[in-house]
Amino acid sequence: MNSAIASPHQPLAERLRPRTLGEVIGQQHLLGEGMPLRIAFESGQPHSCILWGPPGTGKTTIARLMADAFDAQFITISAVLGGVKDIREAVEQAQVALGQGKRTIVFVDEVHRFNKSQQDAFLPHVESGLFTFIGATTENPSFEVNSALLSRAAVYVLQSLTEEDLKQIVARALEINAVPAIETVAIDKLIAYADGDARRLLNTLETLAVAAQQQKQETITEAWLLKALGERMRRYDKGGEQFYDTISALHKSVRGSDPDASLYWFLRMLDGGADPRYMARRLVRMASEDIGLADPRALRLALDAAEVYERLGSPEGELALAECVVYLAIAPKSNAVYKAFNEAKAFIKKDGTRPVPMHLRNAPTKLMKELDYGKGYRYAHDEEGGFAAGERYLPDGMAEPGFYRPVERGLEIKIAEKMRTLRALNDNKK
Repeated sequence: MNSAIASPHQPLAERLRPRTLGEVIGQQHLLGEGMPLRIAFESGQPHSCILWGPPGTGKTTIARLMADAFDAQFITISAVLGGVKDIREAVEQAQVALGQGKRTIVFVDEVHRFNKSQQDAFLPHVESGLFTFIGATTENPSFEVNSALLSRAAVYVLQSLTEEDLKQIVARALEINAVPAIETVAIDKLIAYADGDARRLLNTLETLAVAAQQQKQETITEAWLLKALGERMRRYDKGGEQFYDTISALHKSVRGSDPDASLYWFLRMLDGGADPRYMARRLVRMASEDIGLADPRALRLALDAAEVYERLGSPEGELALAECVVYLAIAPKSNAVYKAFNEAKAFIKKDGTRPVPMHLRNAPTKLMKELDYGKGYRYAHDEEGGFAAGERYLPDGMAEPGFYRPVERGLEIKIAEKMRTLRALNDNKK
């Protein structure tokens, strides 16, 4: 494929980087025939966009291919290392290119790391058409990208590569003799280790190729692979049973309010090579599933810990995650919201589509008002205590389901008291 034009001295990731859309592995929900990004490529007119997805899913590759497709100057800015000075230089280069009749694409990697003023600096140039803006982010752009910039860019969601996708990458590396022969079981281990991240897989393959050449290893076996990558991979197969057993032990220790056991399993996972970002996501889940409204601060603390890790990385940021683990373990526990969510979800799945009661409907037009949309609705803020006692908010004919049942722990004690008070006010109006 690319071996004819790629130097063997280049990094493997660069040697295997797709030169055409047809060479891209994965993301066929965007790049397949008739899919949104494929249509954008074929339109002949580039547009600003945000590429949102996990690491190693092809965000940079797609941006480069877009520049090639439109014969555009490609300028890369790292939001981690760059700043307003880099933006200013990009603008100057784009102006020069425009004077020569050439388009420019400005690619901002990890755009969520730029602050509001830095993101705002792109706006006038995007609006004027001086350049096409492409941002790459691993974070939800709804929260991390300014609304003004977001409104001017299409958002494309990239997905982690599948096992089959990763196997294709291994096959391509073998095709160009970038790595020695690899046993099937060793390939499976590599793919589990990569965890959907093509960059991680390619970097690992390159490390193995160098080690195999030095040790005159003609075939990468499972045993040699584990030896070459060290204890970390042996103890922590991302797709293996031990991984899920250990995360289960951590979750149950937090749920069981044992801070020492929680710390032990947390550090066992980090020591074994678990991605701290994965750990952060699990802590956020624990905060909402097992603590919930018994202590709403837990969810905020988990999100803060995840953000601290993103800013500091390892090992400094790991302490914030450990702080969160201890807090979650000692926090009051409630799964009332979790249970209510599941019960409501199951109810809606089997129930019919009940119409919205007339008094709850929106009435933005004269015709809707004439049809009694919104008629009789009571504005709670105008009622005594800010509560419209006796008002019904469920569909007509639907019994009170009682999905949410607060426990007598933490803040939910007060929530339960408030619900009993409101229920009594409703009963008095019947």
